[in-house]
Amino acid sequence: MWMIPGQNQSWVSEFILLGFSSDPTTNSILFTVFLLIYLSAVMGNGLIIMLVCMDTQLHMPMYFFLCILSLLDMCYVTTTMPQMLVHLLADSQTIPFAGCWLQMYVFEALGITECTFFVVMAYDRYVAICHPLHYTVILNWELCIWLASGSCVCGFLSALLNTFFTMRLPYCGPNKVNHHFCEGPAVRSLACMDTHLIEMVDQILSVLMVLTPISLIVASYVHIAKAILKIKSTQARCKAFSTCASHLTVVTFFYGPASYIYMRPNSSYSPERDKKISLFTALLNPMVYSLRNKDIKRAFLKVIGQGKVDC
Repeated sequence: MWMIPGQNQSWVSEFILLGFSSDPTTNSILFTVFLLIYLSAVMGNGLIIMLVCMDTQLHMPMYFFLCILSLLDMCYVTTTMPQMLVHLLADSQTIPFAGCWLQMYVFEALGITECTFFVVMAYDRYVAICHPLHYTVILNWELCIWLASGSCVCGFLSALLNTFFTMRLPYCGPNKVNHHFCEGPAVRSLACMDTHLIEMVDQILSVLMVLTPISLIVASYVHIAKAILKIKSTQARCKAFSTCASHLTVVTFFYGPASYIYMRPNSSYSPERDKKISLFTALLNPMVYSLRNKDIKRAFLKVIGQGKVDC
């Protein structure tokens, strides 16, 4: 800590991340588990990006958006995991104040970007199912780039305001964050002032950032369901549904934990529960899309030289 000039009060210059355990044996086990999770997430998402870039048959809006989602997931997990792995084996679990600010900002920005981007992917499915003959005309490459860029701008601008106010709070000790990374509520709980108003505003914004995308996604799938029910062929109906199943699965597993963590009252906030919940989404996405999508499997088998996949 350092002293504020002209005042008899210390100011936090670094935070200590408590992580999951203080037992060296437990930390060694956790290091192995989380290292495998991190490598699986990076390699799984990296494989999807590579396949989409290499296979010209995947050069369409749906897989362009999937490629962007995989890139977001890689960045998302890399924001917290490498530092957590180092802290599991290191004697010191400190992070500088500026490093904490940057980690909090990037984590929130990527999270909000994904929230927005799932709406874009739902719109892609809506156009593909409800307007199949005009799919490439409506979702031209210029619009796809604008939608992807707009999601990123929305995420990074929205996170900037929230992170700015959090890190402008006075932190004069203690400096132990009960989390494995600098998460907003966990850091704010250490502020040397009443943060009730900030927490209330943050919760309102969090609810809006979760409910608004969910509402738009639900609206898209209501139209999609109506369109699918009008299809007379059972085989065509199943095929139409299967193109949406992967997206629905990932959306459910993303918004489920997000709703639990950020939409409940601040009085029920529990870092012990929350820090165990937010680890696996980035690993889930490539598993869902690679296992359920025949085009991804075909592209993978083509790359490794085993020809086409029968699905």
